[in-house]
Amino acid sequence: MIYSIPQNDIEFKKEEEYIFSLFEDLLSSTSKHVKPEDEVLIRKAFNLAYESHKGTRRKSGEPYILHPIAVAKIVTSEIGLGTIGIVCALLHDVVEDTDYTLEDIRHLFGDKIASIIDGLTKISGMFDQQSSLQAENFRKMLLTLSDDVRVILIKLADRLHNMRTLDAMPPNKQMKIAGETIYLYAPLAHRLGLYAIKSELEDLSLKYRHPKIFQEISNKIKDNEKKRQQEINRFSLPIIEKLEKNNIEFDINGRPKSIFSIWNKMQVKNIPFEEVFDLMAIRIVFRSLNNETEKAQCWQIYSLITDIYTPKPDRIRDWISSPKANGYEALHTTVMGPNGKWVEVQIRSKRMDEIAERGFAAHWKYKGEKNYESELDKWIKKIREMLENPNSNALEFLDEFKMNLFASEIMIFTPKGDLKTLPKNSTALDFAYEIHSEIGNKAIGAKVNHKLVPLNHILYSGDQVEIITSSKKRIQTEWFDYVKTAKAKLSITNAIKAETKNRIEKGKEMLDAKLKELNLHPSSRVFRKILPEYDVLNKDELYSKIGSGIIKLDDLKKILKKNTKNKLIRYWGLQILKSSKDKKESLQTKDPGKFNYKEPIIIRDDTNITYKIGKCCNPIPGDDVMGYKNPQNDYIIIHKSKCPNAIKIMSSEGNYIVPVKWTSQKLLSFLAKLSLNGIDRVGIAADITTVISDELNVNIRKIYIETHDGIFEGSLDLYVYSVADLNNLILNISKIKGVESVKRNEDMAS
Repeated sequence: MIYSIPQNDIEFKKEEEYIFSLFEDLLSSTSKHVKPEDEVLIRKAFNLAYESHKGTRRKSGEPYILHPIAVAKIVTSEIGLGTIGIVCALLHDVVEDTDYTLEDIRHLFGDKIASIIDGLTKISGMFDQQSSLQAENFRKMLLTLSDDVRVILIKLADRLHNMRTLDAMPPNKQMKIAGETIYLYAPLAHRLGLYAIKSELEDLSLKYRHPKIFQEISNKIKDNEKKRQQEINRFSLPIIEKLEKNNIEFDINGRPKSIFSIWNKMQVKNIPFEEVFDLMAIRIVFRSLNNETEKAQCWQIYSLITDIYTPKPDRIRDWISSPKANGYEALHTTVMGPNGKWVEVQIRSKRMDEIAERGFAAHWKYKGEKNYESELDKWIKKIREMLENPNSNALEFLDEFKMNLFASEIMIFTPKGDLKTLPKNSTALDFAYEIHSEIGNKAIGAKVNHKLVPLNHILYSGDQVEIITSSKKRIQTEWFDYVKTAKAKLSITNAIKAETKNRIEKGKEMLDAKLKELNLHPSSRVFRKILPEYDVLNKDELYSKIGSGIIKLDDLKKILKKNTKNKLIRYWGLQILKSSKDKKESLQTKDPGKFNYKEPIIIRDDTNITYKIGKCCNPIPGDDVMGYKNPQNDYIIIHKSKCPNAIKIMSSEGNYIVPVKWTSQKLLSFLAKLSLNGIDRVGIAADITTVISDELNVNIRKIYIETHDGIFEGSLDLYVYSVADLNNLILNISKIKGVESVKRNEDMAS
């Protein structure tokens, strides 16, 4: 990331003046919430950062000190942190990139700042063989979260500036950083309520993962900008008149959906840009009389708007009565505008708007007025619970963190009406453990909405759940397959460990008592005889099986009298073989090094590169793709860049990403899937197969067509050489009389 280059005195002086002007601009932007005496501490941090980073530059060629200044500016202007946040932002790379140590920072700036810097400093050295650097860094960062959330906020500011300046990096690094951003940091910003930062991170990630798509959508938004502004004005004018007439003090503005959210909707619904109906949203921010009347004012404004425009019944989102887990409060509705297009309207108070834009940082401002931090506190508590599991490696932790804390949520009621929040697809057993670990351990079933269901029953928002327990119930290992939440998994793990420990202690007491009856004491000679006879590898396994009743000790006297020489040889031989096997596997899984491909690999008919197609997404030549080259294999796996598995790889194993360009091929064909529908008529299936097989000479693997009430729907699996051939095929099929729609099915896993 950094390197040194020589400069002449004139250039250095101009550069120095520019650096100091940016720092003064930073100071002026902090004047609202930083005391004059704190300015001394900020200048001290800047001077240390400036001197320690002097002579080093970023890949773009600019002085490195500009990066911490930019991060500090984001921290104060876009997130709203105070002096400690600014100081830590200025110093966040000093320990990692210079000779200064954490102890130096502690001595100069105190324990609190040193603790935050420690959380921001990347791990170096050796890691778990099955883990990854990115995952370990992320885990360490979260370890500090329970002490000070500013670690995460500064890290998000750091990531945002890195994404804003990503042009200077080589393509493989761009893909790695962009993938990591969309997989972890954008959802994390969303979870902390930083919507503006979350949207920008998503857009910038899309820009580098799918540059052509990003540019196309961006151009279409710009082309429609004038027309869209006219539509916003036309839509807003009656609302403005109505609100003013009712003496409501407010601001109203219209904004287009972010590029990423438009693209995401196009992917989810498989529609073109032109069919994304809610391209714009109107936001109304009102000045509340007091916090107690905010909810009533929101609904009053909703009522006034729906007097003018007809609402879409299934698009009301009430996050005032039940705020999101990140504290977000607002009332959303979608109404039919004057030009026949749906428009989303967001209604918020000034306080709600500040929390929506600045997230966690804004909550501190309102602390004590109302319990605004309760949901966020619960979220941080869940992170602590996940971090308490010492057994999971970093990649497992990353998956669980993503699944439990970024997933969509459901609201579940207890029998008494208390509300519990769980990740989507949670089960009755997850709910039991959410109530209390002992309730989960003793659960035998549940009643959901007064109906008896098994423990693996999946819950839905609004369900009322009662857990049925029994004191005789024992933990089952298959329960791991029943649960989704980290809290439940950790509780089951701890319960099984405790049960195993009890069985071992019980088994040890039983064996000691039996040996005492035979006037013997536990010794290595005794264990050498009985371990192979009971087909166990160690004492703990023996004790556990005795304690659980699997092994009976009735024949112990007879076993101890046997000549077990041959069995001992076989037993210890097996142990030696097992040990050798373990060593061999350990050598095979050892990470032999990192790959760093800067130039894209071109794959064509005459390529001598061995590659495999990702079965999860089945890309074809012409798709936007990336490669994954694990050093343990001699081939590259090709995924679509937008494939969820590819995004996960970018985040967790970014060092093994290979930039790939796939040219059109004529020797190999690739599987593609189409979905189509239209008006049914006699012979339409024959016409479709004729166009595919005879006119275009494409090999059909499978065809399925179903008709109902004069409408047909179908799917085609066929082999093509490239995206261009597939698009040509789609064009020709769409010309057949009766065919209304032909689309490529991107979800090959389905």
